[in-house]
Amino acid sequence: MYSLDKILVALDNSDLDKELVEAASFVSTLAGATDVYFINVVKDLNIPKSISQEFPDLLSNAVEERTEGMKKLISGGFKYKKAKTHIEIKSGNPTRAILKYSIDKQVDLILLGRKNKRKEGGVLINRLARKAACSLLIIPLGYKKRVQKILVPLDFSDYSIDALKQAIQLALSSLPNVKIYTQNVFQVPNGYHYTGKSFKEFAKIMKENAEKDYNALLHEIDTQGVNIEPVYTLDRSDNIISKIYSTGLRLDVDAIVIGAKGRT
Repeated sequence: MYSLDKILVALDNSDLDKELVEAASFVSTLAGATDVYFINVVKDLNIPKSISQEFPDLLSNAVEERTEGMKKLISGGFKYKKAKTHIEIKSGNPTRAILKYSIDKQVDLILLGRKNKRKEGGVLINRLARKAACSLLIIPLGYKKRVQKILVPLDFSDYSIDALKQAIQLALSSLPNVKIYTQNVFQVPNGYHYTGKSFKEFAKIMKENAEKDYNALLHEIDTQGVNIEPVYTLDRSDNIISKIYSTGLRLDVDAIVIGAKGRT
């Protein structure tokens, strides 16, 4: 199983930080984390030289104040006592600072908060999702800190199969009553009409092919008795992300586990 021993939590001094610290405690408990790093990146401040000379302790005082605030927040919201906690204040570009720190500490998971409700997330989330060398967990505002249903988008690529294995191992180790849904989003290829089949007929062929791939997969991996239900979704509008998102809402899942790369 891919271990999640070291977790990096990116705080931004917003109202979401409290929820993020509590979520970090929940996730660390599930993962059995050994080290949790709380980082806050302060953007570079263009302080005039004359001001810096007049108030030489301005930046250090601000860092000290931010550090004390983070200590208080973590003390009140992080309840998992088996992990060692670390606090780090960095300055500069948030994406670069978080990526560099995650590499330096060899973290297994970066935990971020999402304030907005846009399906694509914010700029920082997208940048880290593209560049991070480890797993990324996005905690939306108002998350209830429960995991009873997990959705695993499955296109039968190695990355998606690894994601399913990870979800199974998580269920076995920490979530005995969880239900996993695997979702294959299939499309009817262009030129289908040259086969003499209608759109509906070819959609049926594509679904049946996905079902065969799923049944073959069950013979290759050990589900170890975990409750898994396959879901097949026809994508007519070439928008796989939307289909995954809407299926997650319809099934009322608590988490989506998805591979970093796949066939689509």
